[in-house]
Amino acid sequence: MNTVLSSLRPIRRVFAASLLALGAVGSAHAQEQFTYMTNWYAQAEHGGFYQAVATGIYKKLGLDVTIKMGGPQVNIMQIMAAGQTECVMGSSDLQMMQIRESGVPVVTVAAIFQKDPQVLIAHEDVKSFEQMKGKTILIAQSANRGYWPWVKAKFGLTDEQTRPYTFNIQPFVADKNLVQQGYLTSEPYAIQKAGVKANTLMFSDYGYPAYATTISCMDKTVKERAKAVAAFVRGSVEGWKSYLADPAPGNALIKKDNPNMTDDQLAYSVAKLKETGMVLGGDAAKLGVGVMTDARLKASLDFLVGAKLLDSSKVDLAAAFPTTFVKDLKVLP
Repeated sequence: MNTVLSSLRPIRRVFAASLLALGAVGSAHAQEQFTYMTNWYAQAEHGGFYQAVATGIYKKLGLDVTIKMGGPQVNIMQIMAAGQTECVMGSSDLQMMQIRESGVPVVTVAAIFQKDPQVLIAHEDVKSFEQMKGKTILIAQSANRGYWPWVKAKFGLTDEQTRPYTFNIQPFVADKNLVQQGYLTSEPYAIQKAGVKANTLMFSDYGYPAYATTISCMDKTVKERAKAVAAFVRGSVEGWKSYLADPAPGNALIKKDNPNMTDDQLAYSVAKLKETGMVLGGDAAKLGVGVMTDARLKASLDFLVGAKLLDSSKVDLAAAFPTTFVKDLKVLP
């Protein structure tokens, strides 16, 4: 009996080694599912995420990533809270602070845009924010809890000047007395295509502190799937560097998700992202894509508190904006 068992031992060892090898191969090819939801229809402003899918960057890091589009009437925070996406694209760190204060345990782990692309657009005779006094200014309701308190306090504008912005440029095109809000890479292009000469003023050029295009997740996801979140952050920042070098792969996926997106619009938006250093400028130039610094986050918090838009006692910056996911990546331009 012992002789038989002894003769089987080498076979068992070989079989066990084979199983281990097969398991290793299986784990190497197994991709962990991960979903990220954007805040609007697919566009160049989401390019780095699509690029990381298109070029296999996420897959190399062990993730099978699905990008879901947001859009009007889509509450991405509710969708994330319901467990239908791992992380979402926040519009700004200010927005995430306010959501956190409201009791939603959202955690922001990276900020892709080092500047907020929010702008006010005026006709060609208006060349400064101060010259907007007396003009009618079209802003969205959400602006009242974001940039508008900062703009009116800094440049002496008033609530009485404002009217609702309906995300339609036609009123601005038809009326030279109007000023309207916009996104640097979007509405200015549409207004230019309409044949109207206009001036675009971006708040961040005048000290507005907000980051934009965040990677924000539920606290539970960050704790229970920390490795997957870290891999997604790394893949995303690498994707953004790749996208700005050659956007073609990402653009192909953007147009697949959003057939209304044109090559001209994509080219215009990418050019603006590069021209303004939106992704690769600021602190990212030295510290890496996606970086968040304590100083900038505190500046955003101080603004919200000063404008009475937030109770600082309800937001722990270290817990709500852990910089550990980005500070050592150093994916540099």
